[in-house]
Amino acid sequence: MIFLIQYDRATGRIEKFFSFQDADREAAANERLEIELALNQQRMERDVLILEADSEEALQRTHSRFFKAWSEITST
Repeated sequence: MIFLIQYDRATGRIEKFFSFQDADREAAANERLEIELALNQQRMERDVLILEADSEEALQRTHSRFFKAWSEITST
């Protein structure tokens, strides 16, 4: 699966989260571009990422910094 995340580093929160089937890679890339253009027009700095994983659960394990508070990550 393909996941598109808009992440605000300042707050440590995901602002947008989309999932796409592997066959929809182009749609994910187009959505990422639309988000980045809108953020640029608003002069907002956010991370916009496309990540791949077998499932959302796998993504949360491999990229926990997007899904957990820093204190949760460092306490394990």
